[in-house]
This record gives sequence, structure tokens and C-alpha cells, in this order.
Amino acid sequence: MSSKNKLALAAVTLVTLFPFTALAQQAAAATNEHDLHSWVAAAAAFAIGIAALGGTAGQGKAVSAALEGISRNPGAAARLQTVMILGLAMIESLVLFALTISLILVFMRMG
Repeated sequence: MSSKNKLALAAVTLVTLFPFTALAQQAAAATNEHDLHSWVAAAAAFAIGIAALGGTAGQGKAVSAALEGISRNPGAAARLQTVMILGLAMIESLVLFALTISLILVFMRMG
């Protein structure tokens, strides 16, 4: 059996058997307000982490393409640099919007 098949079999086994352990748990005590706050904070942190990951990937790709274009045509460097800076600012603004939204969610839930 190949390693790919072993990995697939292990994944199917875990996915199949994992829900049974969740169903076997006893009823949890009533959640309190602090549990909800911690989940909201964790969701906000996850959201900003994903936004930052996507933003940095986009910025890296944009800079790479701009530098490749400049290396092919050095005479167009000024125009390419202007467009690249504008694109990087827009990508960064999306990450800042995600930060703003996550902070609004956290402070609305905390207050």
C-alpha cells in the first residue's frame, strides 16, 4: 500500500471516528459570558490572521511581478513602480479593513 493510500485511509478513519467521541460527551454546563468573549476574540484573531496571510501573499506576488517587469523593460520602471505602490496600498487597505471589522466585533461583544 502506498503512502498516499495510507494517508487517505488514516484521514477517513479519523473523520469517521471523531464525531463519535464528540457525541459521547456529557452535557456541558451552561456557558457563561466569558466563554462567549473568548470565542469572539478567537474568531477575530483568526480573521485578522487569514487577512494578513492573504495580504502578504498578494503583496509578494505583486512585487514579484513588478520587479520582473522592470527587469525586462528598465525604461518602464517609473510607471510600473507607481502602479505597484498603488496596488500595494489597496491590498494593505483590505487587511486594515479586516482589522477594523474584527476590532469592532470584539468591542461590540465586550461592551
